[in-house]
Amino acid sequence: MTVPYLVNLLVIILLSVVKVVCLLIAIAYFTLAERKIMAAVQRRVGPNVVGPFGLLQPLADGLKLAGKELAIPTQASSRIFLTVAMTVLLFALSG
Repeated sequence: MTVPYLVNLLVIILLSVVKVVCLLIAIAYFTLAERKIMAAVQRRVGPNVVGPFGLLQPLADGLKLAGKELAIPTQASSRIFLTVAMTVLLFALSG
């Protein structure tokens, strides 16, 4: 393997990560928009507590999700359980 090949591979991986992060951020804010619209339709207050106009709500939701405890069934092999979960995530993000 030559150095330009490795640099090219690194650039491709970095761009892929940037695309996935941008996509996840966009989905988080589309979800916020959906929650605000549904709140308006139901004539109630939507997410407006975190940040100005609730704009930091997706970040708070992401932090809450990241901090949740991972539940692994007691009778399951933890190695297989986590490997399958990561494989499914990999396939979901690659498609």
